[in-house]
Amino acid sequence: MEHSDTLTTLYRHHLWANLRLFERCADLTDEQLAVSIKAAYGSITAIMQHIVTAEQSYFSRISTGQRLRRPDDAPPLTYDEMIESLNRTGNGLIEWSHKVKADDVVQIDWDGVMRELPKTILFTQAINHATEHREQIKAIMTELGIEPPDLQGWAYFEEMDGVKG
Repeated sequence: MEHSDTLTTLYRHHLWANLRLFERCADLTDEQLAVSIKAAYGSITAIMQHIVTAEQSYFSRISTGQRLRRPDDAPPLTYDEMIESLNRTGNGLIEWSHKVKADDVVQIDWDGVMRELPKTILFTQAINHATEHREQIKAIMTELGIEPPDLQGWAYFEEMDGVKG
């Protein structure tokens, strides 16, 4: 396994976990993808769309300083579009994690009040947000009797290192 700096490792794991989960979801039926549980954001499909569009938004703010404007009536992203987007934004987060300085900020509308938000918070949110929603999808899969993928750092290390413990 190529050893790299901490930020690169964190964001490589983030991208790997997103792609690994979405690849597992590609094997599900339309009926399974439509299932939701009480504690989740919505159906598996809705959560997948949410993970992708939220990451697009975070990355847009980080890289351009601008809010991503997606029309409310935009059609849902296809599976291939979601995978392409996760690769683009995931690799973008890896790249930009080294460009953003601790005092870099972006202007956001925070409940009707314009505020400066450190871009570092957007990086934090990108990881935490996706992790939370990946776990919701895994919980739905478990409820359906489907073994979800192991997305822990240990599994990432084993896969990247080519070693099974």
